[in-house]
Amino acid sequence: MPPLVRLYIRHCLIGFGLAAVFVGSLFAFNVANLWSLVSNSDIGWMAALMLFMGNGIVFAGVQFAITIMRMGENDDQEPRGGVREPVLIPVRSDVPSVARR
Repeated sequence: MPPLVRLYIRHCLIGFGLAAVFVGSLFAFNVANLWSLVSNSDIGWMAALMLFMGNGIVFAGVQFAITIMRMGENDDQEPRGGVREPVLIPVRSDVPSVARR
């Protein structure tokens, strides 16, 4: 398997693990009375699954994005670009200024 695919799968699993902890803590602390709503409903398992999957997708995406962004080059190197000096361009206007009236 290519290393990038392994990296993606590993960090998606980490993201879904974090989502499981997050949803579990939401239910454990009964935030917004979620545990009572899920446990007293006949399809509460579906709500819990949707909550887990939605958070899992978000957490996995953020986890992978952070990993990819941290793989960039070091910014400790000296700048390689040109000199950035302001360029002044004179602009002529045929419309009379309000201040001259």
